Amino acid sequence: MNSSINASKIIIDNEDNKIISKAEAEEAVKTLIRYIGEDPEREGLIETPKRVIKSFNEFYAGYSQDPEIFLSKTFEDIEGYNDIVLLKNINFESHCEHHMVPIIGRASIGYYPDKRVVGISKLARVLDLYAKRLQTQETMTAQILNCIDKTLLPKGTAVFIDAEHHCMSTRGVLKNDVTMTTNLFSGCFLEDTNLQDRFLKMAT
Repeated sequence: MNSSINASKIIIDNEDNKIISKAEAEEAVKTLIRYIGEDPEREGLIETPKRVIKSFNEFYAGYSQDPEIFLSKTFEDIEGYNDIVLLKNINFESHCEHHMVPIIGRASIGYYPDKRVVGISKLARVLDLYAKRLQTQETMTAQILNCIDKTLLPKGTAVFIDAEHHCMSTRGVLKNDVTMTTNLFSGCFLEDTNLQDRFLKMAT
């Protein structure tokens, strides 16, 4: 199932090609407010459904764009540079697809260029677009790596993510200050453990 978000409607591509209007989405929020025992018509909550849907447009903006677009403009004049390119400690916020609560962390993204490099901020934009979706950390790690591999065609790609999951810290087992780490390698990083070690030392 694919979806896209804009200010007025959320479009879900399924068998019925159903279009969910902003008004319907706001009504769904009102239903949830009633479910927890509150009155959505009281003064403090009357504008809450609109605010929630506006927030959703920010939280899930990653469905509205293709991350590969950010890697389409590349540069070949790199004067013989032949080593790791790394963007380190990129802050991100995402939402867990199981409970729709925040995942907050940092990522380090590296690649070993073949003939082309990309503007370094574009790696952060790729991360942000995948983060602005309902996610698991494992899936997001793989999506970022696969996007870079497919678009830049580097000799190898490496992704490291460390994040706190609020589904664990604010509910359930209630364990604070616990982070989850994922890393994934392709190409020369996958084949060369020394290169993996170099990346991880640089990234952490």
